[in-house]
Amino acid sequence: MTMPTQAALDPPADPAGVADSHIDGIADAELIGRSPGQLAWIRFKRNKVALVCAGIISLYLLVAALAPLIAKLYGKNPYTTYGLNDPTLTDASGMPYGSLGGVSSHFWLGLEPGGLGFDVFTRLIYGIRTTLLISIVACLLSTIIGVAIGLVQGYLGGKTDYFLGRVSDLMMAFPQQLFLIAFTPVILAIFISPENATPSWLRATALILVQVLLGWMGLGRLLRGMTLSLREREFIEAAKISGASPWRIIRKELMPNLGTTILVQSTLSLSGFVTTEAGLSFLGVGMLEPTPDWGRMFQDAVPVTQTDPFFLLVPGITLMVFTIAFNLLGDAVRDALDPKTVR
Repeated sequence: MTMPTQAALDPPADPAGVADSHIDGIADAELIGRSPGQLAWIRFKRNKVALVCAGIISLYLLVAALAPLIAKLYGKNPYTTYGLNDPTLTDASGMPYGSLGGVSSHFWLGLEPGGLGFDVFTRLIYGIRTTLLISIVACLLSTIIGVAIGLVQGYLGGKTDYFLGRVSDLMMAFPQQLFLIAFTPVILAIFISPENATPSWLRATALILVQVLLGWMGLGRLLRGMTLSLREREFIEAAKISGASPWRIIRKELMPNLGTTILVQSTLSLSGFVTTEAGLSFLGVGMLEPTPDWGRMFQDAVPVTQTDPFFLLVPGITLMVFTIAFNLLGDAVRDALDPKTVR
């Protein structure tokens, strides 16, 4: 048998150190780690629909925050009755001259028909500002209350869980839309006599309170169930054995495991608060004149829909785009934070 030569036994020469550099590259790649937040951000960036929706929502928030500056640069304000001040802009019935409700280079979205002739563009951006401010505050407060009650129920259990559970059941038994309409005047009557004019800030406060009162139960019930499951896990038992207080266990052990659910649910619920606020103003129990509001624009557009449908399309399309974008954004955030839900 022919013995193999030494050259055959020796590995091939690697004068350039290609193999070593390749091994080092693999080792370096294996050492690169990413946190769950970084992985979620990478998954989120890959979702083109999510990026578009995030851009749309950012634009709405920017317009709401900068509404006074935009109106100043535009040269109009939402409280001036341009149709009354200039008779050449409207006819005898208060309808604006020109197509699409008087759209022109001076009035970008036309004038409000049927009466005072407000500028529609400034009414819209100030209405977005009013509705989003009320809805965001209501969403934050209801999230805080839902998180607190859900954690207390799930972690403490016993009589506390039973009592808070019955309160939650009672609140969920109310017909929400009916009680939203009925409770708002009641809350206003507590603070001011019905014969007196109600300030805008008080109406906004009443809308926030009534939405928070009837808006925390869903998140609270969801977190209660998750907390009941988590409190039996080994890391919670280990924290108890180590002498950690209940507050520390809730803050350090439970909250990090519930953060994703809280973020996703609050994101998905914000669009619901927006439509609820607009609906209450449309029904006449929310914001009133002269405060601009998304729902008020719908209410003002209904009597003149046949003669000027464009006035209804302006708030309708903007609200529809916002709601769809926020719902899609909430779904994208959920998929990014929990890849197991990706279809």
